[in-house]
Formats: sequence, structure tokens, C-alpha cells
Amino acid sequence: MKTRIVTGLFCIFLLAAFSLPMSAREGAASDKDTTAFDASSFILDHIADSHEWHILTKKNGEGVAIYLPVILYSKEKGLNIFSSRKLADGREYKGYKVVEEESDLKGKIVSVNEAGGIDAKNLPLDFSMTKTVIGMLAAALIGMWLFISLSRSYKKTGISHPKGIQSFLEPAVLFVRDDIAIPNIGEHHYEKYMPYLLSVFFFILINNVMGLIPFPPPFGANVTGNIALTFVLAACTFLITQFSGNKTYWKHIFAAPGVPFWLLPIMIPVEIIGLFSKPFALMIRLFANITAGHIIVLSLICLIFIFDSLSIAPVSIFFVIFMDCLELLVAFLQAYIFTLLSSLFIGMAMPEEHH
Repeated sequence: MKTRIVTGLFCIFLLAAFSLPMSAREGAASDKDTTAFDASSFILDHIADSHEWHILTKKNGEGVAIYLPVILYSKEKGLNIFSSRKLADGREYKGYKVVEEESDLKGKIVSVNEAGGIDAKNLPLDFSMTKTVIGMLAAALIGMWLFISLSRSYKKTGISHPKGIQSFLEPAVLFVRDDIAIPNIGEHHYEKYMPYLLSVFFFILINNVMGLIPFPPPFGANVTGNIALTFVLAACTFLITQFSGNKTYWKHIFAAPGVPFWLLPIMIPVEIIGLFSKPFALMIRLFANITAGHIIVLSLICLIFIFDSLSIAPVSIFFVIFMDCLELLVAFLQAYIFTLLSSLFIGMAMPEEHH
């Protein structure tokens, strides 16, 4: 019921904004020399990775940004380290530039030939510190600080009633152990997988929460909405699962009991596809949910600039706060789902053989 009321109010405000006289809107637009606001570019620039951390844009069009270090290596030019400011605004530096045109290489740093074009045969290895890398390292440092503090706290107080940081982290650790690891992996095998499951759970959770805080850097980066990161996390789960597989697990894949011999040529490819579809679903689920949340929040903010009216600001801000509350829930939920499915896949790789 509450959701319907909120949706109805939002629609009413949108209709009111659209019902403004066209002449009034055109007149207001003609009085301004600024170009039309491009919401799609604004949103895509935010959720995409970048070599600089954009802070704000001045009235004269100049941008204020934190320029991150660029680290490139190529056979011809060797190792080059410099600030991404050298490549800002389409500039070239030491034979490199950032591709701004629409192509598969957009946003990438490429080598430039003598004619000024892209030298596709000599693309450099890019080890630059991008927004995603900085956000990921910040989340890792925060996680290390939390658990080192937890370890020191246990050394001082021992096993007792949780105090301070213990009261925050201990329930989460016990939740991962008692409700995720043990039920899915089993009491005899879960311990050696706890470091990975805890690392994944808190790494995803910290990155998700950091992405909801817009300022200052390193907060606000779309780290878990980067498909390269979710691919690596899913690949880790895939490798751990396969290396944990016992004889029964591989027997069910290549010689499923109870399946006729003539049906095995069909079942084996299906089982092999299933091996890769599970981590693929892990990768896409986390990437899509986090990215979609960022797009929705930014779209609601962009309504103020699209309608170019402060009258839409209160309802836009209200829905942004509402969506942020939902995104906070999604931040915990996605960390839980990724960890749960990872433990489930690992547990499925160690089935007990039935006699």
C-alpha cells in the first residue's frame, strides 16, 4: 500500500511538470546560454571506470577533479608513470591519449602513431590506478583495519561479552559461519573455506556501502558494478569449487549414475555447461543489481536538471532517499547471496557417496 502511494505521488509530480505551458519552458530555455543537460552521458560517466575522480563542474564549464596516476608499459616506450592530468581534455602525452570517440576502446589509453591515429598494433599494458582500483584498495584497507582491530580486541579481552567493534563484527562472522558455511558445506569441511567466505562477504559489503556514499573519494565509486571485478570474484569461486571436487562430484558429471550409456553424450555437455553457468550467474547478478541501483538513483537526481526547475527537487530528493534505503538493503542482500551461493557450490562439489 505504501509503495502504491509513493508511486502515485511521484506520477502526480511528473504530470504537473509535464503540464507546464510549452511556451514558458521554451522561453526559460531560450534565456539561458547553457547547452541542454545530457542525462545519459552524466549517468554513464558516473558508473563507468575512469582515470580521474570528477568532483564538480564550474559554471564556466571547467571541471574540478582528482587526477589519478597512469602506469603504462609498452615494448617500444618502456615503463611510463605520470598523472592522468596530462591526458585530460583529449591531450596527447608521450605518444599516448585517451580514446573519447565511440568505439570498443572508448575510455582506454592507447598509443598514437605519427599520423595522430590509434596504433592498434602497439596497445600498451595499462596498470593505472583508476577509480575502481582506488575504491577496491580502500575497501580492502578498511576490511583489514576492522579485522586487525577485532583481533587486537580479542587478545585484550579474550572470549567474553562482545564490546566495541566486537559487538558489530562478531554477529556477522557467526552469521556467515552458522547460517551460510556449516549448512551448505558441512561441519567437517567448512573451516578451511571460512577465510574465503568471510573475505568475499565483507569485501562486497564494504564496497556496496561505500558506493552509496557520494563524497568524498574514494567513496562513490561503482566498484561492485564493474563486471571485471565481479568476473574475478566469480572465477575465484569457480576455481575453489573445482579444486574441492571429490570423486563422486566428477563421477556425476562424466558418468552420472542411473543414466543410460547412450544418453551420456548428451548429458556430459549439459553438465559441463552447468559448471560455467553457475559462476556466470554469480557474476551477472552482482554486477546488474548494483549497477541498476546506481542508474536509478542518478536518474532521479537528473530529473531536477532535465525539467530545469526547483519545483521537482523535493520529490526527486524524496525518492532518492527512498531508493538509497532500498540500496542499503540490497548492499547487504547481494553480499549475502554471493557468499551463500559460493558456499552452496563448494558444498555441492563434495557430495557423500551413497551406497
